Amino acid sequence: MRLRWRPVPRWGRWVAAGYLVGFLEGGCAHLFDLLRGGIHVYAPVAAVPWQVFFVGLVVLDPLVAVLVAGARAAGVWLAGAVMTADVVANWVVDWQWVREDPGWALRPVGLLPITLFGVFVLVTCAPLARAVESGGRLRAGVGSVPG
Repeated sequence: MRLRWRPVPRWGRWVAAGYLVGFLEGGCAHLFDLLRGGIHVYAPVAAVPWQVFFVGLVVLDPLVAVLVAGARAAGVWLAGAVMTADVVANWVVDWQWVREDPGWALRPVGLLPITLFGVFVLVTCAPLARAVESGGRLRAGVGSVPG
């Protein structure tokens, strides 16, 4: 695995480390929810499709982490897709509380960190995927980030 990351620029390795921390934390949070409350842990707050998605993150988040750790561009693109869906799902589920109290979105647990991490992943996934796919050999001036 170390050999796969060696040609990737330093900035790419740091971004990937951020992905690993975020997706492993998210996967653990959903696993703990599931262990604490069972398969219907999200039933009081979310419709069935969102419940299925949140429970599915117990598998998707670690899958993203394993693929990214293995320097797989598919894992980086999957990270973008998972975070897009995760941010949308959380905003849909929490929207009623945000409407009643806009400060709800600024709580340090919940929408704020999920949204910030989602923006981080969406902004970095294309350059990181290109860096991983090319083994760090990006064409000068096309998507290169100093590192």
